[in-house]
Amino acid sequence: MDYFKFNNNQKPEKGSLLISEPFLPDPNFERTVVLLCEHSSEGSFGFVLNKVSAVTLEEIMEDVNSFNEPVYIGGPVQQDTLHFIHRANYLEGGVEVSPGLYWGGNFEQLMILIDTKQIKAEDFRFFIGYSGWGAGQLEDELKTDSWIVANHATPDLVFEEDGENLWRAVLKQLGGRYNIYSNYPTDPRLN
Repeated sequence: MDYFKFNNNQKPEKGSLLISEPFLPDPNFERTVVLLCEHSSEGSFGFVLNKVSAVTLEEIMEDVNSFNEPVYIGGPVQQDTLHFIHRANYLEGGVEVSPGLYWGGNFEQLMILIDTKQIKAEDFRFFIGYSGWGAGQLEDELKTDSWIVANHATPDLVFEEDGENLWRAVLKQLGGRYNIYSNYPTDPRLN
């Protein structure tokens, strides 16, 4: 299944995926896939899609009952904040980052929908914290080959691909040398 289009020019944009290079030394982004929700000359913002935290939404929010869904670690910035992406086009105020894929929206409406069991858990992903880059920072990281860019993420990729295998699956989908990267060991000394 084709989840996205590969961009040979490595020009990130809203809805792009950033795939970390196999040996990116930053532990916050080791073998991660980041969904960019914003990208401009002023900076970039997104969420790590494949780092599950040890808590559920029900555990961190008092008003949420019977919604025992995992919360992901969106990145190292402001980990005391809660964010969400979804494929629920009926939620007011969501920003479309890629066709059928939305970021945020009316939080009060979301809480009512959760409380009245009117949403499908598999259509939402919640994050603590986010990944952020200042003006020119992401471009500098691209020049040092820290990231591979793929445009545009689809809801199927974000919500249906197993998070644990997401990094490897995206690289395999890109093919060529990236397919080889997908098989690199985490620690080459153990090879």
